[in-house]
Amino acid sequence: MTGWLAGAYPWVKSVHVIFVIFWMAGLFMLPRFLVYWMAAAPGSPESALWEERCKRLRRIILTPGMIVVWLAGFALAFHLGFEGNAWLWAKLLLVFGLTGFHHWMVRVSKQFARNERPYAEKTLRLANEIPSLVTIGTVILVIVKPF
Repeated sequence: MTGWLAGAYPWVKSVHVIFVIFWMAGLFMLPRFLVYWMAAAPGSPESALWEERCKRLRRIILTPGMIVVWLAGFALAFHLGFEGNAWLWAKLLLVFGLTGFHHWMVRVSKQFARNERPYAEKTLRLANEIPSLVTIGTVILVIVKPF
């Protein structure tokens, strides 16, 4: 196996895929949690439960998942090389967008914790679809490598 990872490549790739699954699970859950949290009255005991659920989701799944995805992903990208891999650049663009989505959802969950409701329920329901669309695009780029 060529590249700086050599025989570690399949292991790093496995770690990357495992943590992509964890991160995506969290990205599917957080907007849905916010939709449910929206129904709870600000300051209520139910609202406090949703605050704790979101905090745990961020701390245990979302943020660690994103960090490992980025670390393993960059290791894989440097192993493959960026030159001549236009699909990799497109994938990176999608992952940058997903990272921005991650930070937006974290910010919104912190606003909810301050008893603010900055978005309508419909907006949050639509936001819940963004990870699905990014997943479709990313899988096509990685498997098909259309360019």
